[in-house]
Amino acid sequence: MQTLFAHTWLTLPLYINRAFVPWVSSRFELFANLSPLLVFLLAPLVAAATAKLDPLKMVQWGTLVMALPAFFLALGPSPATLFAYIVLMTVGESMWQPRFYDYITKMAPPGKAGAYVGIGQLPWFLTKLLTGLYAGWFLTHYCPAQGPQQTGRMWLYYAFIAMVSPVALFLTRNWLRGGVKAAPAQAG
Repeated sequence: MQTLFAHTWLTLPLYINRAFVPWVSSRFELFANLSPLLVFLLAPLVAAATAKLDPLKMVQWGTLVMALPAFFLALGPSPATLFAYIVLMTVGESMWQPRFYDYITKMAPPGKAGAYVGIGQLPWFLTKLLTGLYAGWFLTHYCPAQGPQQTGRMWLYYAFIAMVSPVALFLTRNWLRGGVKAAPAQAG
């Protein structure tokens, strides 16, 4: 799921500058920095609002909400689809990311939460590596600085790549559920 997050700083800046009319590309900073601002505002609010919900379900739903807006960009460059992509992707990220750490710490044996959170960062490391390897190729072929562009096709591929996470989480939910200990019952 982190592929779309990585594309926020690998692909989105060049996509905005190359595929959009000057009105959008001249306001690059607004579009490129909207997501971090929204995460800063939304993540604590969404985490507080969903604190009593199952963390794994929030990760599943959040990754789906984060992945689906990439299909908007497959429709082609439009300020409306770009804005919708950024806002909805950010809402999805705000849904799953804080709850991911909640899930990992609940899965960890006593005294090992920090190690588990550290290991939980391995997918992010691998995502940065893999996304960096193919982002340049996609930009060169589908969103070149000069010549014909097929940005919708590029984002369609990115959307399908992003959908791997929610689909995998759904398919492995029973196995993932086995790794989380139930919270002890509280005496009333």
